[in-house]
Amino acid sequence: MSEPSQPQPSMPRRLSLSTSPDIESGVYADFVSVWHQPHQFVLDFSVHTSPPQVVEADGKQVLNVPARMVARVRLRPEQIFEIMKALNQQLSRWEKEQGRAPRPEEPPTGRPPADG
Repeated sequence: MSEPSQPQPSMPRRLSLSTSPDIESGVYADFVSVWHQPHQFVLDFSVHTSPPQVVEADGKQVLNVPARMVARVRLRPEQIFEIMKALNQQLSRWEKEQGRAPRPEEPPTGRPPADG
């Protein structure tokens, strides 16, 4: 039997990722809140839980948007640059395939099915 070879620093890498079935389907999120601390960025993905309602707060009327966080992802700052590049590449590919991307003033036409 031969010994596995040691990786070379310049050798291309291939990631073989696996996950459990309960995580594989993912979760739906309506929006993401992005914030940071000195050594990490935090992405809080959330879903609206009921329609927005006008409420009184500090003597003023505000629009309260009830939501529930469905996932929190913590990332090292250097990962953010790679994520930004990957998102830009995927958005460009998506726009070539699907046409113009919806703009923020254009609400989405629907929600993906709950079963993924």
